[in-house]
Amino acid sequence: MKRRDYRRGGSLTEVGLGGAQFGNLFVETTDEESEAAVDAAWAAGVRYFDTAPHYGLGLSEQRFGRALARRPRDEFVISSKVGRLLVDSPETTEQQDDDGFVVPAATKRVFDFTRDGVLKSVESSLERLGLDRLDIAYLHDPDDHWEAASTTGVEALVELRDQGVVGAIGAGMNQSAMLAEFVRRTDVDIVMVAGRYTLLDQSAADDLLPLAADREVTVVAAGVYNSGILSTSSVPDSAHFDYREAPEAVLSRARRIQAVCERFGVDLPAAAVQFALRRPEVASVVLGIRTVAHATSSVERATVPIPEEFWAALTDEGLVRG
Repeated sequence: MKRRDYRRGGSLTEVGLGGAQFGNLFVETTDEESEAAVDAAWAAGVRYFDTAPHYGLGLSEQRFGRALARRPRDEFVISSKVGRLLVDSPETTEQQDDDGFVVPAATKRVFDFTRDGVLKSVESSLERLGLDRLDIAYLHDPDDHWEAASTTGVEALVELRDQGVVGAIGAGMNQSAMLAEFVRRTDVDIVMVAGRYTLLDQSAADDLLPLAADREVTVVAAGVYNSGILSTSSVPDSAHFDYREAPEAVLSRARRIQAVCERFGVDLPAAAVQFALRRPEVASVVLGIRTVAHATSSVERATVPIPEEFWAALTDEGLVRG
């Protein structure tokens, strides 16, 4: 597995393992399945793992902690996120989480980008992970909290970075415009952009990527399948894009890309994974996995050879930017 350097850190493998599904996203997963998936990813060369308190109300972090406990600490990079504190909620303990994760709602999420909130969030994440430091800490989805996240939130992460409790700091979002503002206005090292630099949506190329290159800020790409529409070799009629049913125009464009893939013998999901890695600003593509098969196929998609003529054809047909 190839590696790329990231700012204020070592290097990230070109594929990172995303841990949302380890938090029982939509479907319940066992501890054993999660650990086996991490083992398979490790065997395939993956050394970057991403999680968050949001994922399963801390369950994803706990599972990563157990799965990585026997691995040499200096051989992997782990990132987690701040901005959503988990607060005890005894009145909902018997209910199921209402944010897409199949877990009991024993705690609830509270947005908090204050200094105390960030410090408490990192401390709690380290307890769940069984670690004494985070390699990367992202401000998580601060879309409606710019003022706090860009001031007290960033300042608290800088404080933790200076203390060595976290390595690199940044933000992770499903939009590129505000991430570009973080890069422009604050002392972030790395950003994670989900769904905004893909075969179907290259809007991050308008603002975030050039600015990141200018400021030497590392970019991690997530959501490269755009909610699943690019995750299979053939685009289904029931495909989703950007967390909702894909509109006809998007379906049509995805099928035009699929047709080029078929012409060159390229698997559509492999093209989706490798597209973002063609940008020098992008150090890693984070892919959500649940099982051993997911881990294996993810690495295969990232490493299978794709001819330059394929990318040129996509550009010539106006399907991606050159």
